[in-house]
Amino acid sequence: MSPLRVLLVDDEPDVRAATAQALDLAGFQVQEFAAAERVLEMVSFGFPGIVVTDIRMPGMDGLTLMNRVHEIDRDVPVILITGHGDVQLAVRAMREGAHDFVEKPFAASQLSEIVARAADFRRLVLENRVLKAAAGQVDDLEQRLIGRSNAMIDLRRRIRTIGPSEADVLIEGETGAGKEVVARALHDLSSRAQRPLVTIDCAALPAALIESELFGHEAGAFAGALRPRYGKFEHARGGTILLDDIASIPLDLQGKLVRVIEQRTVTRLGSNEAIPLDVRFMATARVPLEAEVQAGRFRPDLLYRLNVVTLHLPSLSARREDIPLLFLRLLAEAASRHRVEPPEVPPSVIAQLTARDWPGNVRELRNAADRFALGLGEGLVSDAGPGRLAERVAEFERREIEAALAVHRGNLKPVYESLGLSRKTLWEKMQKYGLDKAQFGASTLREGE
Repeated sequence: MSPLRVLLVDDEPDVRAATAQALDLAGFQVQEFAAAERVLEMVSFGFPGIVVTDIRMPGMDGLTLMNRVHEIDRDVPVILITGHGDVQLAVRAMREGAHDFVEKPFAASQLSEIVARAADFRRLVLENRVLKAAAGQVDDLEQRLIGRSNAMIDLRRRIRTIGPSEADVLIEGETGAGKEVVARALHDLSSRAQRPLVTIDCAALPAALIESELFGHEAGAFAGALRPRYGKFEHARGGTILLDDIASIPLDLQGKLVRVIEQRTVTRLGSNEAIPLDVRFMATARVPLEAEVQAGRFRPDLLYRLNVVTLHLPSLSARREDIPLLFLRLLAEAASRHRVEPPEVPPSVIAQLTARDWPGNVRELRNAADRFALGLGEGLVSDAGPGRLAERVAEFERREIEAALAVHRGNLKPVYESLGLSRKTLWEKMQKYGLDKAQFGASTLREGE
């Protein structure tokens, strides 16, 4: 395996240069960053490296960066550099998932030893993932996009097909459905995985500076433009641009965006020179863009250039059978993050969670898992909905069986024992409701079942 990379973040140029030089002399491949935001463009689920960051920085601080990195891949080691008064903060960060920390002023050999241990840890993580994939175990994509419903199986299949291509992709789905997770998975499967994934939050771009932010500008292009500056499009050259919530872009700018996507060139404000742009475009939308076109709020030519491939993400309510496994996984992650023991989840609670509508989708379910891990589970469940008595009884029975299967990972013996059923009765009811123990992690060849 090639040497792992070290992403070094520090807003003080002299400290950053000295630290980078020390790590370089120790044999590490170092990339320097003055701001934390740039690091997130380099980190992916299979990122071959570690992060070393100062805690106190303007903008995004080191702790926030650590949490954002661990949202992408919880096994990326993050080492914190602290000042003398930040030791207690660093200790708290260790409880929250930091790999290690070093206090200023530190010896170069001390930091090199800590980085070497973190690199060894990361190398083992990546090697284990390769071995698991070779053994036919769950791959990275199934860990990122959890679910055994037909909708999720088909989504993962399409991602594996589309990811290695150069096709531009439009990702549509409700808030919290995982659009950015899908975009990152597509990027990580592509030949551009080692280049930046630059996410542009279209809804947050300042109206007065939107063109400068995207296209860049030359010196003197407008009042206050004292020096040339390249925009986010140029920054992503060789990588992927994700236009998040693209329906928020003003109509007049949409026309300029059409030309950028079609010609793969960008022209800075105040310049007539077209700069080649080697990028792949992805875009996300919370609402169907065809409806926005019909309403006159979105240009049809921009839609046609973006939707070479369109992925529709199912809402959580459209794949309720995934909720038990997904909640248990999110609960385990929440317990690890908060340094508590994962609480036991009664099947009745999971059954009611499955029946509940989740307008915030996976994001809302993750928040519920956080509260449950902290012992704040009140209000997670809701009453059964309306319907005929027989239908409500059948739905309740199906949810109870499904929840018990999820809790016991598809092992039938504890399921029929906990429900007070015979093995034959449980089997008949599973057939009636279309439940398969393999959906819940059980082997179809398990002895005695």
